[in-house]
Amino acid sequence: MKLRVAIGADHGGFDLKQQLVVRLKDTFDIMDVGAGSFDPDDDYPDFVVPVAGAVASGEVQRGVIICGSGVGACIAANKVPGVRAGTCHDTYSAHQGVEHDDMNILCLGARVIGIEVATELVTAFLGARFSGEERHRRRLAKVLDIERRALGSG
Repeated sequence: MKLRVAIGADHGGFDLKQQLVVRLKDTFDIMDVGAGSFDPDDDYPDFVVPVAGAVASGEVQRGVIICGSGVGACIAANKVPGVRAGTCHDTYSAHQGVEHDDMNILCLGARVIGIEVATELVTAFLGARFSGEERHRRRLAKVLDIERRALGSG
């Protein structure tokens, strides 16, 4: 069974997203939430919310969001409870973020990297698994506790 992945991008990441979808669609079950066409006036939160919501709800296992730098998308994605997004532009961080921190959304900057590096990063991210080691579970529990307190439920 293919890993289900949501992907979205604003105008800054539109071209890179289109290329990534073509490269990934045979290996992964891709849910493309848009943009469906280039719009220089669109806003990254409009594409972050569907990706982050799909990840947080369990509709998909992972998400990839692309904007100009990856930073704005990452900030917005981390506002959604249950999301652990990271901006990565190197393969070590892309897989280590999953293995140690249970990162579930990868944010990329299309103005920072090209298609070859982006493909390597997404492949490393999607191929990684949370280690489950005690020290990583302990740290993740502390992060989740911060989220619960911020939501006023604990």
